[in-house]
Amino acid sequence: MPPRFRELKSYCENNGWVLIRQTDHFYYEKVLTDGRVLRTRVSFALHKEIPKHLWRRILERQLQVSEEEFYRGL
Repeated sequence: MPPRFRELKSYCENNGWVLIRQTDHFYYEKVLTDGRVLRTRVSFALHKEIPKHLWRRILERQLQVSEEEFYRGL
């Protein structure tokens, strides 16, 4: 089951992501040691579950971690 947006926000805050903007969503950014910059956004609807198709995309493209790594990072 995919997490809720509050868990994604917690993951970012616990793993070196920086809140860069808070407008229509929370926008986070993380600079990796190789210079790449990862970006993700988190809905203000923190109580809602992330849709499965969106969750897969967030893991693969934005966070670039496995689901297991994500849950360990909470």
